[in-house]
Amino acid sequence: MTLNEIPHIELFTDGGAEPNPGKGGFGVILSYKGRQKEFFEGYELTTNNRMELMAVIFGLEQIKTKAKVTVFSDSKYVVDGIVQGWAANWERSNWIRKKGNLVLNKDLWERLLDVMDKHEVTFNWVKGHAGHSENERCDILANKGIHSENKMKDEGYLDYLENIEYYQEQKIEKEGDLCRKCQTPVIKKSPKKRKIIKNQNYYFEYYMFCPNCRAMYMVEEAKKEVPDGNTLF
Repeated sequence: MTLNEIPHIELFTDGGAEPNPGKGGFGVILSYKGRQKEFFEGYELTTNNRMELMAVIFGLEQIKTKAKVTVFSDSKYVVDGIVQGWAANWERSNWIRKKGNLVLNKDLWERLLDVMDKHEVTFNWVKGHAGHSENERCDILANKGIHSENKMKDEGYLDYLENIEYYQEQKIEKEGDLCRKCQTPVIKKSPKKRKIIKNQNYYFEYYMFCPNCRAMYMVEEAKKEVPDGNTLF
């Protein structure tokens, strides 16, 4: 590598918590010119999304010289947060969401954006548990963290628990809103069958669905009056 050449490094990450929230861990692989380094850490109490974020942050913070870094993560929350520009928008809004609530995991999003400024970073989403060798290895490393004896405290999550009223999210109303249970962006889904319940004068044309924990949220705007006949349609 010449003095002016910027190294190209691949960063593979995974994180999780059992249960969610619960004991957490993340795994990281840094790969450069065929050489790899592995890392993992465990936490006493945290969430899936915090561990996914922490994995990327930790990996980037290990790189001590400016580099072109390609991140591979199976977390839509992390990848879309950067690629779709959500984190940048939150930063411009001083990390305040609608109704004056703070953005969840603000401490880690701030830290991620800060360390990204030191490198040229691109993000790629990979499907988890689908045979991707590095992703599978990171999952093993994350589980080592979860089950390790010397787990650390996630101070950011403990702060959230102490000040939860300032982080309460607005109603789940549209795609991209964060699931209240796991903070994953929800998607819009329509029921396969719309059954009219006896003595009920409305039905829901669609609902919001969390692809991570499978939570469902009924949306007031999707409520429709029952047509005459009370039939399936």
